[in-house]
Amino acid sequence: MHHTLISSPLQGYTDFHFRNAFQQFFSGIDVFYAPYIRFNGKMVIKPIYQRDLQLKHNTTLTVIPQVMTCSAEEFIFAAKYVQSLGYKELNWNLGCPYPMVTNKGMGSGLIKDPDKIDRILDRIHSETDIIVSMKMRMGYEHSGEILDVFPVLAKYPIKSIGIHARIGAQLYKGGVDLESFQRCIDHCGQKLYYNGDITSVAVFAELADRFPSIDHWMLGRGLIADPFLPSMIKEQTPLYPDDKIETFSKYLDTLFTAAEQKLTGEKAVIRKMLSYWEYFSTLFPNPTKVVKKIKKAKTYEVYDAAVREILDSELIPH
Repeated sequence: MHHTLISSPLQGYTDFHFRNAFQQFFSGIDVFYAPYIRFNGKMVIKPIYQRDLQLKHNTTLTVIPQVMTCSAEEFIFAAKYVQSLGYKELNWNLGCPYPMVTNKGMGSGLIKDPDKIDRILDRIHSETDIIVSMKMRMGYEHSGEILDVFPVLAKYPIKSIGIHARIGAQLYKGGVDLESFQRCIDHCGQKLYYNGDITSVAVFAELADRFPSIDHWMLGRGLIADPFLPSMIKEQTPLYPDDKIETFSKYLDTLFTAAEQKLTGEKAVIRKMLSYWEYFSTLFPNPTKVVKKIKKAKTYEVYDAAVREILDSELIPH
């Protein structure tokens, strides 16, 4: 079976700088979901979202915009905006688990209100011709909540439903609930994507074997932590390429340059790189030690020395 790999959107990480850096040095991701558009009470597309979705910043990528909202008006506004740029699909985020979102009835907090989802989808499909896809969790308080949403989604030509196999209240704690994901497969007749804790070739192989009907897979934190992972999954090998350190080093430099372009001051740039290193550290035998070295860096010179020491003394394991 051919497997399609998708970059799951992570706010603050998977913007166009990340996407293009990944595409330059690695392979295996077929589709990138852009981090969500959010309005915060104003019907305006913020410049940060505009820059992220400009076609000139995504020339070699297949990108799908995403919106986070519990308002039909906001969804329709976002749909018309992304269509004006040439996009044909808009993904609706019903997966974000963070209380600042769910307390406002958005993200995974909206899953427990199927009637509202129905009203929004009805207006979207009546007033636009945008292709709609969904990014969801299995619920906010319990995994049965999504089962009440499936009959609503079945009324509409939803392109796909990506499901993170956790509930919102978990955030990212605890393991994924594979039994509940199987229940989703059993109760939903629409196209499902799997998302959640794909962190190695072995884990992917186990999931693919357990869910043979699934051929679209979303990689989120696992992709940020290990950019080699998608190509290794596609090639069905647990082995890293021989030039792994050289490739990874160039990738780091590209992300660093992008951070310099976006941020002001050495401390801000290093903090941004630290947010990546908190994921990258899992590639090395002693992740805690790696993070501590980057945290101690207060200047570019110290940061560069820390990175050289990490790459010279510790190898990405096969």
